[in-house]
Amino acid sequence: MKALVTRPREQAEELAAALRVRGIEPVLEPLVEIRFLDDGAHVLAPLLDGAQALLFTSANGVRAFAAASARRDLPALAVGDATAAAARAAGFTDVASAGGNVADLALLAEQRLRPEGGALLHAAAHEVAGDLGGALAAHGYAVRRAVLYRSEPAQSLSAGTTRLLREGGLAAAIFFSPRTAATFVRLVRAAGLEAPCRAVIAVALSAAVAEKLEVSWRALHVASAPTSAALLEACDRAVAEQSPTLRAESS
Repeated sequence: MKALVTRPREQAEELAAALRVRGIEPVLEPLVEIRFLDDGAHVLAPLLDGAQALLFTSANGVRAFAAASARRDLPALAVGDATAAAARAAGFTDVASAGGNVADLALLAEQRLRPEGGALLHAAAHEVAGDLGGALAAHGYAVRRAVLYRSEPAQSLSAGTTRLLREGGLAAAIFFSPRTAATFVRLVRAAGLEAPCRAVIAVALSAAVAEKLEVSWRALHVASAPTSAALLEACDRAVAEQSPTLRAESS
């Protein structure tokens, strides 16, 4: 069976490897392209002055920061385990994971840091999910948002994915963010491919992602927590509930 993986290509390989172990063939279809801003170092310089910690809401934020600055001395607070792993891989040694969403990250910051200790720097894209700055400002923290990269949505589905949808060759589609989910819906509607989605199982990282999947699916499964491990568990449940029929249809 084949499963569509909609993550940016540089983040998709770990999930793809986990799917292969499960006997699922990943079909990579990045629905957003990550572009680091050329002036990231210039943006960061004044914002780092007096900062007590860094806030990362995605692995892309970690990579964009690492590309723009050699600073690794500040504590790094990450929204989840995958983002924390990216921070460690980038050379940060003082890393903590909130293991959840933006609200969990705000709570982690409140537990570990004090407002009087200095500003918090959020490495972010132009568009962000949730209101991390507002949540922390309500508790007296100063949050500086450094826009370091763009997340540019795809303008069309690839020819391979279009063919698989039309021919019923996709068993599942996996979505990690509200933006990629909304982009997929926009593109399948533009291509007249809503009907084939009724044969596909959608797996979403969170309820916020699932809300954007506004087409009819064979089934829609939501991870129990916004983590890669929980998402894979949701994939396992989806496959188990649909087997053996699903395997027979998609083989």
